[in-house]
Amino acid sequence: MEWLTANKLPLGKWIKDRVEWLLDHATHIFDAFSEAVEWLIESTIDGMLWLHPLVLVAIFAAIAFGLHRSWKLVLLVVASLLLVINLGYWEDTIQTLGLVLFATLVCVLLGIPLGILAAHRPWLQQVLRPLLDLMQTIPTFVYLIPTMIMFGLGVVPGLISTVIFALPAPVRLTILGVASVPKPLIEAGQSFGATRWQLLWKVELPHALPTIMAGVTQCIMLSLSMVVIAAMVGAPGLGIPVLRALNTVNIAKGFEAGLAIVIVAILLDRVCKQPATGERS
Repeated sequence: MEWLTANKLPLGKWIKDRVEWLLDHATHIFDAFSEAVEWLIESTIDGMLWLHPLVLVAIFAAIAFGLHRSWKLVLLVVASLLLVINLGYWEDTIQTLGLVLFATLVCVLLGIPLGILAAHRPWLQQVLRPLLDLMQTIPTFVYLIPTMIMFGLGVVPGLISTVIFALPAPVRLTILGVASVPKPLIEAGQSFGATRWQLLWKVELPHALPTIMAGVTQCIMLSLSMVVIAAMVGAPGLGIPVLRALNTVNIAKGFEAGLAIVIVAILLDRVCKQPATGERS
C-alpha cells in the first residue's frame, strides 16, 4: 500500500492552481459581479424592511390567501410572523427570506429550462446525472471555501453556494415531470398538428406542473438550510444569531433563533405548495 499512498494524485493542487489563475485574471469580473448582486439583494431587503412590520405581515397574509383561499393558512401566517416580531428576529427573518427567494429564483430560471432540455435529450441527462449527484453529496461547507475566496465575505458567496446546493432539485424533478408525460397524450397533440413548442407549453408542462412545483418547494427548503450555514461566510439572516448562540452556548438565544427558522420553513412550505382539491375553505 505504500506505493499507492506515496504517489498521491495532486487533485487539491490542481484545483488550487485553477482558483488562483481565476483570481489573477478575473478579479475585476468577480468584484463587479459581487457588487451588482450584493446591491440588488440588499436593496430588496432594505425595501422590505422599510415597510412597517405589520404592513408586511398583512401583505404576506394577502399573498397566502390569494394563492390558497384558506383562512386557516392566513391565521397561521399572521400568528407565526407576530411571534417572530415578538422574539425580536424580524430583521434577521426578512434577510433570510430575501436570500432564500433570490436563490430560489436563480435555481428556477436555470433549473427548469435545463431540466426540460435534458428530458428531451437523453445524452444531456446522462451528462447531468453525475454532476447533480456531486452537487448534492459534497458537504455544504466545501462550497463556502472557493466562493469566499473569489467573492469575499458577505451575501454573494452565500447566495452562490446556496444556488449550487439547491439547483439539482428543480432540475431532477423537471426531468421527471416532463419525461413522465404519457405518450398517448403527446401523440394526440401531434395528431392535431401541434408544433414542438405547442406540445411543450400546452401538453408537457401542464401535465408536469405538479412535479415541477414539488421541485421548486424542495429547492426552497434546501435554500433555507444552506442560507443558515452560509452565515459562516458573512451572509446575513437567522444564521448569525444561531452561530452566536453556538459560540456562547446560549441555549435561550439558540432555541429562539432556531424556532424562527422553523417558522420560516413551515410558512414557505405551506404557502408555496400547490393546494390539493378540496383543500380551500
